[in-house]
Amino acid sequence: MTAAIPDSATPVEMPAETRRKVTDLFTRDEIKMLTARSDLMGFWAVGSTWAVIAAAFALLAWATTQPLAIAVPAFVVGLCVIAGRQLCLAILMHDASHGTLFKTKWLNDVLADWTCARPIWNDLQKYKVHHFVHHTKTGSAEDTDISLVAPFPCSRTSLARKLLRDLVGITGFKFFIGRFLMDAGYVKWTVANDVVWLPKEGVSATDRVAMFVRNVTPTLIVNGVLFAALWTVGYPWLFAAWVVAYMTPFALFVRIRSMAEHACTEKTADMFRNTRSTRAGWLARATVAPIHVNYHIEHHVMASVPYFRLPQMHRLLRERNAVPEAPGYLDVLRIVSSRPAS
Repeated sequence: MTAAIPDSATPVEMPAETRRKVTDLFTRDEIKMLTARSDLMGFWAVGSTWAVIAAAFALLAWATTQPLAIAVPAFVVGLCVIAGRQLCLAILMHDASHGTLFKTKWLNDVLADWTCARPIWNDLQKYKVHHFVHHTKTGSAEDTDISLVAPFPCSRTSLARKLLRDLVGITGFKFFIGRFLMDAGYVKWTVANDVVWLPKEGVSATDRVAMFVRNVTPTLIVNGVLFAALWTVGYPWLFAAWVVAYMTPFALFVRIRSMAEHACTEKTADMFRNTRSTRAGWLARATVAPIHVNYHIEHHVMASVPYFRLPQMHRLLRERNAVPEAPGYLDVLRIVSSRPAS
């Protein structure tokens, strides 16, 4: 299977560097079964994600009526649940970029953009271009996501500092600044950590304003609808919880997910060795590993497999000794923080 964004659900073979073809691992019937997409499952993924977000908002509203001893842990749980579903929206956007969230192309290209990407200040079409390079250049210097995993392994102290910056909102604040600069055309668009400044010559202040307004308007519209809905039910302040979750635990969950997928893997073009699948229990699935994103080797091997078939693909690969036993997320944290402190 190449890393191309598929219009067809039928893969051909993996990149030559892996020296393995998908047809060496699966029969044609298995490939057809694994790559079969479903509009119903796409609607379920998007709808259930927003339903959980609504339930988390309800929990936060309820917490305001409770004693402090109950309200504080309820608020922490509510913010973490919202952040976990914000990451789920990001993964649904990712799946739509591969054309696998829905069977219908318009639903992947348009509906997923407005219901998954825009609420979290993202852009599906820009993401698609960015992510295509990640698949074709995984682990190399040209990998568009390489900056996410380049600092690892690090020391436990260094990792703790990174995670603390996420939790207190420093990472989230930097992300907001970066999004403003990207939407105004100062910085090249990315979802990674690298900053590439764009040429300033020939771009007026008026051009910058027009570019910013054009880029940010869809995000403002969707978040305006969310704010209006919360206002209508009598809890407009809950929109602040949406923003706080986005700036704090969401950043933490994104970091852990990206470390699990590619940090401290081999520097090779073989996707079986430059990518990691991770074991996910219920807590991980609620926070850092929504909709089976933890099966990441499987995704890189055959990017046309929709999220709900990845566990089955993993079982088949394990039965055929094609992938190792997956470590847990705590194992990954130990691996990425294994460098001795200097």
